[in-house]
Amino acid sequence: MVNILVTGGAGYLGSTLVPALLERGFGVTVVDNFMYDQDSLSACCYHKAFALVRGDVRSMAVMRPLLKQADIIIPLAALVGAPLCDRDPIAATSTNKQAIVDMLSEISREQRVLLPVTNSGYGVGETGKFCTEETPIRPVSLYGRDKVEVERVLLDRHPSAISFRLATVFGMSPRMRLDLLVNDFTYRACTDRFIVLFESHFKRNFIHVRDVARAFLHGIERFESMQGEIYNVGLSDANISKRELCDRIAAHVPEFVVHDSDIGKDPDKRDYIVSNEKVERTGYRPAFTLDDGIAELVKGFAMIRNSKYTNV
Repeated sequence: MVNILVTGGAGYLGSTLVPALLERGFGVTVVDNFMYDQDSLSACCYHKAFALVRGDVRSMAVMRPLLKQADIIIPLAALVGAPLCDRDPIAATSTNKQAIVDMLSEISREQRVLLPVTNSGYGVGETGKFCTEETPIRPVSLYGRDKVEVERVLLDRHPSAISFRLATVFGMSPRMRLDLLVNDFTYRACTDRFIVLFESHFKRNFIHVRDVARAFLHGIERFESMQGEIYNVGLSDANISKRELCDRIAAHVPEFVVHDSDIGKDPDKRDYIVSNEKVERTGYRPAFTLDDGIAELVKGFAMIRNSKYTNV
């Protein structure tokens, strides 16, 4: 049996990916510090191929024995998002960058690593020009800078690696997050029925959380041909502005009222469009549209009515 170590596996991405890995017949070990008191992997506990360690990925005493047993490593553990990282920059860098750098010194060249980073490293793009994997990186946040640096170190040091630059993720997950843009705006539509937008023309790319899990499965299945490379992973038909996103949400929630404001500024200055052609050439295609995700979120938000589902 192929053994996969998933750090941060109880988080938003991991709690969707881990069940999918188990369904494919992999042995999966998760290490997580459960900083949000989540029980998002409870449905996996019956599975004999599932193991769980409560611990901090920054501790080599915790990680060293787990790394020795792993054929594939998927380091999801991170303090995710610019606001959270700005609030505790030392914890952010030690988790998002240094823990992975330390991990690389403990593994062999044959062990495979599939790394999630963020396409937020593109920062502010050029109008009408798609960012590709060769586009210069200009991250505008500590979170983006750490992710860009750890990607560089990984691909410089470790030949058996793939880096996925993920678009802004959306959709329901066992460890839900409301602070992601599509999830946030749809939640506001369902609860407040209105939103005030600053710099509503800013654009970015999006991807469903289940399609992120599918991208990792795709990378595992095609590792030999994909290794050593960076791949943008997003919906090619979802390079849209915040205003366009709100219009899409309003089609599902007709009572949603959107106000554009010229007074305020968006603290998140990302504004770019992304090409996903490279990963699509490997045979990967997303299965969930933006509208699929919005419809799913509208149903999910009939259940969710509090603020514990956020990293902010």
